[in-house]
Amino acid sequence: MAVERMTYPFSAIVGQDRMKLALVLNAINPSIGGVLIRGEKGTAKSTAVRALTSLLPEHQVVKACRFGCEPSDLDHLCSECRDRRAAGEEPLPAITRRMRVVELPINASEDRVVGTIDLEAALKEGSKRFEPGVLAEANRNILYVDEVNLLDDHIVDVLLDSAAMGMNVVEREGVSVIHPSRFILVGTMNPEEGELRPQLLDRFGLCVDVEGIRDLDRRVHIVERRAAWEEDPAAFQAEHSSAEGETRARIAEAIQTYPELQVERPILRLIAQLSIALEVDGHRADLVCARAAQAQAAFDRSSDVSVQHVSHVAPMVYSHRLRSVPFGKAGPNLAEVINRIVAQ
Repeated sequence: MAVERMTYPFSAIVGQDRMKLALVLNAINPSIGGVLIRGEKGTAKSTAVRALTSLLPEHQVVKACRFGCEPSDLDHLCSECRDRRAAGEEPLPAITRRMRVVELPINASEDRVVGTIDLEAALKEGSKRFEPGVLAEANRNILYVDEVNLLDDHIVDVLLDSAAMGMNVVEREGVSVIHPSRFILVGTMNPEEGELRPQLLDRFGLCVDVEGIRDLDRRVHIVERRAAWEEDPAAFQAEHSSAEGETRARIAEAIQTYPELQVERPILRLIAQLSIALEVDGHRADLVCARAAQAQAAFDRSSDVSVQHVSHVAPMVYSHRLRSVPFGKAGPNLAEVINRIVAQ
């Protein structure tokens, strides 16, 4: 591997354990709905996102497919791959690749995000000439949106809709194109630069708050590790290869086993109790909490989903869904409610 393509090891990141866990859980089960990372600059947010890709299993994609379709997933092929199969290209040729991070530019237009349709060709020739956008590049990859709170609300809505549906629908003057767009959504923001609307916050599956480490020795450790990485990336990676390999194996195993883990009714009742006690609107939090606890159990190599798994993921599920209370009144305390409900 060339030095310029190396990424800082995930296991070498000092602290920020909750942020790293949120990323891992979404990698295990993308239906959790992504993660919003809130915090100041320089807290390893982008480093962790890029480092995660080296821990994820390689996957097969259709050769020359602009959307990276999975050859064996016939129900989610793009129209171009379906046309290739209809023309006799069966089975579709496949290549193997790793997931990658697709970054959304802060000033991206809607056309850059969703793609564009050549209306002139559609009207004159009856053909659908489609120029893919960011959502096509992101299919089966990680979509990283830095400073998501500074994006136009409409663009954020488009991203979240595609993440929820697993597809991107582009419509222009009666002409439409649909293509798969399933990705792990990671948004980062600095709350000092503005907040997201509550309706948009709720659409992110998990949320974690990060801040700079205040412990003296750990801050020194961060600088020492970064210096060692910059001096000799290959040696630094080799030093952390064992820890990286262990995490990689756990993620790969969890991806295979989490669908087999049942979230039993008592656990679902516990989750519902949490949502009611915390006065959370709607039912998205219940679904996300169940999926996150399931992924946590798989990552822990547990045989079932337990109260402890719910307790572990609940702060990430509920922290951004608590109602704001006006006039300085105290709302429900997240930690206290979780501890009280779990202890029952």
